[in-house]
Amino acid sequence: MNDALTLGARYGWVGRDPHSPELQSQREHLNGNSGIAGLEILTPDRIEDAKRIFYRDGFVVVSDALTEEQLATIRSGCARVISEIMEIDTSRRGNRGSHRYSFGSASTTGHQVHHPEWAMLIDLPTVTPILDAIFESPDYICRGGGGDFCLPGAIEYQPLHSDVGDRREVEDHVAAADSSASRFSGAFWDPRGLLTLRDLPCPYVCCNFLMTDFTALNGPTRQIPGTQHSHEPIPMLEEEPDWMKLSTVCPAPAGSVLIRDPRAWHGGTPNLSDEARSIPNIEYYAPWFREPMAQSMPRFIYDSLSEHGKRICRYIVSDRSLDGSVRSDLGGTPKGLRPK
Repeated sequence: MNDALTLGARYGWVGRDPHSPELQSQREHLNGNSGIAGLEILTPDRIEDAKRIFYRDGFVVVSDALTEEQLATIRSGCARVISEIMEIDTSRRGNRGSHRYSFGSASTTGHQVHHPEWAMLIDLPTVTPILDAIFESPDYICRGGGGDFCLPGAIEYQPLHSDVGDRREVEDHVAAADSSASRFSGAFWDPRGLLTLRDLPCPYVCCNFLMTDFTALNGPTRQIPGTQHSHEPIPMLEEEPDWMKLSTVCPAPAGSVLIRDPRAWHGGTPNLSDEARSIPNIEYYAPWFREPMAQSMPRFIYDSLSEHGKRICRYIVSDRSLDGSVRSDLGGTPKGLRPK
């Protein structure tokens, strides 16, 4: 039994009936209709094609980003962290919806790069040349990494959303004991009101690594192509047309990387399978873009990196002792992703 099936069998379907007629009908619908028509999956050597598709669609899928050994290593890291989270969340409430989780939000550092398995992903020979091409420079920086996972029983769609936007005041901000905690989200702001973050070149790239094959049934990410520059309002879940719910990045093989512009509309889909679907990530800012960054990488991890890895991680390394444990509240769920 593989890691995904083991985790699914151990932790999935809590409080949910996998054999309900409604879910059986939904499985048939997804099996027959889910997936982006004409989805092209590239090999790592097709750097210019990857750049072109990324800028066209706001995302690109590249296979064979990880060797078998690397895939086994990060799978093991994900399984360990998932097990730690499950010890706290026995009811599978999640922090991105029921049975759905953000790795980063669940950590006291806000990231997972204090683990060597995640740090391994920062400077890969299969991915770094594509990032260099996208940013047209090697001088981008790493802001950290986390990713997400969903368990069997994540039967709801996650609302479409973007991961980055213009500066705004957080409506449900709760001041922390640290009085310096910001009540604002985002950093970009044009006082003239002429530009938004969506009018700019790509400021931020997220690389999600597939721990298992993306299938129609195991909660593949859905991406709405070409929306990274859209000024249209993102539709609410109840307003979303069926084609958007079916616009999933599948089929795609384990070991691939989904390289995406976080401004593009995307969201989670139901995991009606028997396996856990994990996509750990590493995130990068363009050479010209900055937002506040947590020091989430201990010095001993930093010292293990390549020279390029050290250069791009220089803002997140810390000489302090980092806890990195799972938060008791799993970090909470953002307002826009909470069940209605």
